[in-house]
Amino acid sequence: MSDPFEALLVVQDHDTAVDQLRHRHATLATRAELAGVEARLSAIGSRAAAVTAARDEHGGHQADLERQIDVSRVRRDELEKRMFGGQVTAGRELQAIDEEVRHLARHVAELEDRELEVMEVIEPLDEELATLAAERIELEEIADRLRATIGREEEAIAAEVAAQLTEREQAAAAVAPELLATYERLRAKLGGTGAARVVGGSCSGCHLVLPSMEVDRIRKASPDALITCDQCGRILVR
Repeated sequence: MSDPFEALLVVQDHDTAVDQLRHRHATLATRAELAGVEARLSAIGSRAAAVTAARDEHGGHQADLERQIDVSRVRRDELEKRMFGGQVTAGRELQAIDEEVRHLARHVAELEDRELEVMEVIEPLDEELATLAAERIELEEIADRLRATIGREEEAIAAEVAAQLTEREQAAAAVAPELLATYERLRAKLGGTGAARVVGGSCSGCHLVLPSMEVDRIRKASPDALITCDQCGRILVR
């Protein structure tokens, strides 16, 4: 490309394309969707931890009640064996044993009622944990699919960026180093656009109409003169 300013516009086109691709990479809708799924997974994890702690507390209480029930039953069985095994014949002692057996029976019944109450509390906790586990599995599957999709999207974008940069390098070879350095400085300063074409008396970089005297000056300038927009400062290509 013989005209260095036209070559510079080609460089600008590739730079704009790369910027757009990088913006697309940074703002992938799939990545935002994945972040939402991961947030839900985090919330499920927190809730599951809280429910598990409550379940463990009530489960420990239930286990303690079961131990008390077992101890009381064993004691009751031992007393009943003494009562009906002929080991005790004194009436007063038999009466005392019978009273203790009855007391133990009432105590076991009370403990069983309390255990039932605990079990009624535990049941919905177990159901919630099962629901949370199912939700976690489903969301993890969704997250895995989204990560795979993001990987493919990022790979495709990276390939496009590489192609644009290769073509950009080829176009930049036709631009004088000084002009390219000026362009790079302006591009960094002016939001990614360092060179713009004059279209219908307007700068296509800032989209402002150039003063008539400025347009006349640009027309009379030599083809190799470096002209910048007096409103935005970008290199103007006629």
